[in-house]
Amino acid sequence: MERQMLKDQVAIITGASYGMGRTMAELFAEEGAAVVLTARHQDQLDAAVKGIRQKGGKAVGVVADVCSSEDTRRVFETALNEFGDVDILINNAGIGEQKMIDETDDDWMMYVMNTNLGGPMRYIREALKIFLPKNDGVIINVSSVNGNRPFCGATYTSTKGALNTLTKNVAMRLIDTNIRCNAVAPGATVTPAHLANKAGEQPGGAKMLKYSSHFVYFPGPECDPLDQAYACLYLASKMGRHVKGQVLQVCNGAFL
Repeated sequence: MERQMLKDQVAIITGASYGMGRTMAELFAEEGAAVVLTARHQDQLDAAVKGIRQKGGKAVGVVADVCSSEDTRRVFETALNEFGDVDILINNAGIGEQKMIDETDDDWMMYVMNTNLGGPMRYIREALKIFLPKNDGVIINVSSVNGNRPFCGATYTSTKGALNTLTKNVAMRLIDTNIRCNAVAPGATVTPAHLANKAGEQPGGAKMLKYSSHFVYFPGPECDPLDQAYACLYLASKMGRHVKGQVLQVCNGAFL
């Protein structure tokens, strides 16, 4: 029997009810991890958990908003109550948008920042309450190629650049421990959010999209959510045991 790479591990994955997050949860469950999925919508979350359980995996869902410190604590409490520990954190939840800086009001700016940057900071802070005492754990932030090539919305791209910096800052703080923090930076990946973006249906529409052709070479094909899940599996498993503070870009070469 093929050895499971995450056997007996417990993983929390935010934004896990669909798209990349759901695929990550499914892959991690196949590799032996018990997975705690969080998202804001009950129906999608229930469907994701049911699918994992039907294949013999261990999974539980928690409806939660990453902007809420109370919800964040409840997610970790659920993980501890259900599975007894937490070993892996994947900060995947986020908001995509295309609003140009001159169309970005304060309320929108703070909402996106609170979700895309504040959420990971809350979850990392809570995870370290578990990881530091046992001197072990894995943190993976899902960033974007926009962290380096900021051609989408002004707030979105800023949060992804900040998330890359946060990843390195946390890795520095943990450098003398067995806790590692890294990021995966997806390029164009076939998810509902990406398809909405291509269609100009994200907040802000398609105005910023016309600029991307000036700064991106795209030979195709687009990535699959599984490509991003595999990158997370590498970082979460023993294969990535000496990788710290890195941003692993998975974009099929389009954003070199």
